[in-house]
Amino acid sequence: MTTLLVTGGAGFIGSNFIRQIVSDTDWRVINLDLLTYAGNRESVDDLDPQRHLLVHGDIADQNLVPKLLAEHRPDAIVHFAAESHVDRSIDDPGAFIRTNVNGTHNLLAAALDYWRAAGEHDGFRFLHVSTDEVYGTLAADEPPFNERHRYAPNSPYAASKAASDHLVRAWHRTYGLPTLITNCSNNYGPYQFPEKLIPLILINALAGERLPVYGDGQQRRDWLFVGDHCRAIRAALERGRPGRVYNVGGDAEMCNLDVVRLLCDLLDAREPVDRPRQSLIEFVEDRPGHDRRYAIDARRIRDELGWQPEVDFAGGLAATVDWYLANRDWWQRIRDGRYRSERLGISRLRR
Repeated sequence: MTTLLVTGGAGFIGSNFIRQIVSDTDWRVINLDLLTYAGNRESVDDLDPQRHLLVHGDIADQNLVPKLLAEHRPDAIVHFAAESHVDRSIDDPGAFIRTNVNGTHNLLAAALDYWRAAGEHDGFRFLHVSTDEVYGTLAADEPPFNERHRYAPNSPYAASKAASDHLVRAWHRTYGLPTLITNCSNNYGPYQFPEKLIPLILINALAGERLPVYGDGQQRRDWLFVGDHCRAIRAALERGRPGRVYNVGGDAEMCNLDVVRLLCDLLDAREPVDRPRQSLIEFVEDRPGHDRRYAIDARRIRDELGWQPEVDFAGGLAATVDWYLANRDWWQRIRDGRYRSERLGISRLRR
């Protein structure tokens, strides 16, 4: 049985990835998550304990990570764990450096020791999940980001992820560690923490609260359904070439304001109210250094690994709305803080 060490597996993309692995394979997953505000054990609580072990711990813990590797002997590390919200990175960049840079360094150092001790086993992989934000911003007429695009991060979050990408590349080039990097566009789907655009708008709209839109709302993003992203990660893990970078996008560019309007229309159709929810839209002061446009050229992963998105944006957004309507308790417990007060009661492997 294949064993994975997944970091940040109680977060949005990580939990979706683990759920897909447990559903589609016979693999076993060791899930290392610090359970900060965005980590929610309730996103993975129902999984088979014979296939999934949630360990409450820090990727920067220099004793814990080697202990987990020695005890569970994983065939691969899939590294999702990261501070990821741009607004929070502006307010507290130090937390992003600690987790995204220092934490990634600690994982790489432990992985290198483990890989060497195992005789540099060819099948081992270290897959680092990153973001298109490392490339900076695009003008309206520029071609999408490909894997050769220069790095030009514009926020503390993006800079910390760029630094971690460079560390992963260096550990492959210098030490030979079999690493892979994936840079994805904006994800959406079930289990996304409510501070991100789509769940924030959904939940506020259901509560009849204002729908804040930064600036003029014309910032463009390439939207990727989280299930498609997880399939791309699996493709890179199973068939990707060590040292390679793969950009993953959904071929679904849309401006933020149009996304918000579409969400309002989907909710109005499902749960009608007295006046259209678009009337709740409120333009607010723009985020400092807000990138205007992201877009992904995903030809490499299509051509080399045979992956392509299966869910179009309209269908994926409708499915996401339906999931949030059917799983109100999940996000209501986040909104009122209950999920944090009950997040313990799991394995507490420490030093």
